[in-house]
Amino acid sequence: MAKKTTITPSSSHYWLLKSEPDAFSWEMCKARGEKGEPWNGVRNYLARNNMRAMKLGDLGFFYHSNEGREIVGIIEISLLARPDPSDDTGKWECVDVRAVCDMPTPVTLADVKANPKLAKMSLVTSMRLSVQPVTPDEWAEVCRMGRLDPRKIQA
Repeated sequence: MAKKTTITPSSSHYWLLKSEPDAFSWEMCKARGEKGEPWNGVRNYLARNNMRAMKLGDLGFFYHSNEGREIVGIIEISLLARPDPSDDTGKWECVDVRAVCDMPTPVTLADVKANPKLAKMSLVTSMRLSVQPVTPDEWAEVCRMGRLDPRKIQA
């Protein structure tokens, strides 16, 4: 990733997006580079609505679900919600994301559940939801747990 500038999300919204690593892994996301990748195939109304609420430059955690069950990286919303090209019905939408940086120390689901500061995090309370909001306090705590200074996230 060539250009290095500090990212400040325009809306201070943060997200967590889940992917099964055998379908689309963090390494695959990083390999897309600046071009990014559509976050398609989401078939849940709340997750779709969360994508509709995203703003350019919002940051999110990339979470490996099923296998690994851990936050492994930081992504940026690089294209706003639009019709999902994998959907023939016209009901579903997707955003594009691009990899920003690795989480220096992956943060496991077990670690999140064990942290009382994260007891209300959607990852704990709505575990099946694939696109979730993250509060600023949750963002800061997960970054701390992963040994990532959120002020130094570079795009």
